[in-house]
Amino acid sequence: MLEPAADESGGGRAKYASVMQVPTIWFTAVAAILALSGCGQPLTTAPTTSTPSLAADGGPAVASTDACPTQLTPPQTEGPYFKAGSPARTSLIESGMTGTRLVLSGRVLTLACAPVSGVTLDFWQADAGGTYDNSGYRLRGHQSTDAAGRYSVETIVPGEYPGRTEHIHVKVRAPGKAVLTTQLYFSGVARNQEDSIFDSHLLVTVQNTATGKAATFDFVTSS
Repeated sequence: MLEPAADESGGGRAKYASVMQVPTIWFTAVAAILALSGCGQPLTTAPTTSTPSLAADGGPAVASTDACPTQLTPPQTEGPYFKAGSPARTSLIESGMTGTRLVLSGRVLTLACAPVSGVTLDFWQADAGGTYDNSGYRLRGHQSTDAAGRYSVETIVPGEYPGRTEHIHVKVRAPGKAVLTTQLYFSGVARNQEDSIFDSHLLVTVQNTATGKAATFDFVTSS
């Protein structure tokens, strides 16, 4: 009479043990799911982390004025209106001068991206009506780059000289180097394609400002 009771008691312990395994298995499964979720979380955030990096490398770097050069600045003809002895000044604006104000700035660099200080830049150009001053030094002047190779000149957007598109002449005299004579151009000017010496490598980058326009261009000389 006691054996059946013992058998029933043993069966009860087996049932009890199997019941106890259910929450254990459930807990283990939940823990595994949480662990997998935790491991998977960085994969969902990785694209968010990498996207700004790609944008910074691809977009702003290209537009940055601090980008290193990849080629020398092309030389161009001096033209018929260069005049030696221009005054040293950073503004070519004079009283009563008409035209759209323009601030042209940039650097003089080597191909190794090293700034060149003490470089003389001699600018000359036509006025808003396309006329050069050959009797004086109106819209003519020179300056030197600073320790960081930077320059900045205040002037006006030049008018179109007969047979030519809008352009600014400049001579770049780096210490111990041959003089670079070239010209700078503006994008979006219809006559660019009609100008026989127009060079797209010499286009300045222009932005509108509250007072006129701001343009940038980096001159690149040989090392």
